[in-house]
Amino acid sequence: MRITVIGAGTWGTALSILLASNQHEVTLWSKIEKEILSMKEDRTKIRNLPGAVMPDSVKLTTDLDEALSGDIDIIVMATASIFIRETARSIAPRIKDGQIIVNVAKGIEEKTLKTLTEVILDEIPNGEICVLSGPTHAEEVSVHIPSTIVVGSHRKDAAEKIQDAFMTDYFRVYTSSDVLGIELGGSLKNVIALAAGISDGLGFGDNTKAALMTRGIAEISRLGVEMGGCPETFSGLSGMGDLMVTCTSNHSRNRNAGYLMGQGKSCEAAMGLIGQTVEGVYCAKAALALSKKYNICMPIVEQVCKVLFEDKSPAKAVHDLFTRDKKAEYDNLSW
Repeated sequence: MRITVIGAGTWGTALSILLASNQHEVTLWSKIEKEILSMKEDRTKIRNLPGAVMPDSVKLTTDLDEALSGDIDIIVMATASIFIRETARSIAPRIKDGQIIVNVAKGIEEKTLKTLTEVILDEIPNGEICVLSGPTHAEEVSVHIPSTIVVGSHRKDAAEKIQDAFMTDYFRVYTSSDVLGIELGGSLKNVIALAAGISDGLGFGDNTKAALMTRGIAEISRLGVEMGGCPETFSGLSGMGDLMVTCTSNHSRNRNAGYLMGQGKSCEAAMGLIGQTVEGVYCAKAALALSKKYNICMPIVEQVCKVLFEDKSPAKAVHDLFTRDKKAEYDNLSW
């Protein structure tokens, strides 16, 4: 297939390597000239992807017309969530009717509370917008470490085409019709991962992190089901699977940013030290707004927002979580 990847960050770069290894004709585009020039100069030294090699077959460009010329089977949207609308608007005039576009970024637009596939559809209403998400760190996918992921689409044939394009002997792709659930799981878990990192930074142990992860997926599931997602999605790859890897891995920007905050760094200082987009920070306010809109209790998300934006002490946030009113684990179970 002919595939164009829009965005040369770590995930877009890792997926370009994967797709090229699967014998596709791949073009990788970035608006940032130094990203493309750096890879052109040395395809064996890729920033933030140690050990990865960009195949010579991948065309590297900053020219959007070149990246989107001719018949393209799949366009991969891999820019940071905060740039998705702007990027979708810029490519919209070049998109043919029915073009398959797969979003691999994770986030919720704060102003509109829309998922990223909804944002892309706003700007490209003639496209077939899908999502690809799951427990997949770019650092591991780029060096062919076995991983699994799920593609969500409203059309089965589009999901299967993406599945065929991405699936290899080390990258297993499942399909799903629950686009909304996949997006919510992939986005909201970043907020919980910040909490898990804060717990680590405070010096707490495995018990605390397990509590945050378990109650975190409960929060995500409550909101996701209320918004129309399928319950099964939140116990799957893009729900619990992605939450587990993001809360526990040293590759996780969100967990690492939270760790720095737990050690006393401000949100701004932590993000500066990470040096890459920390999606959970941008998603947190939107998650809290959605919880209020749908009247869903999300105490972990609420406390993370207070730490991020109201200078609340992380230790006080943990204390307030643990001293809330007593309740049953599941309200729908009878004695």
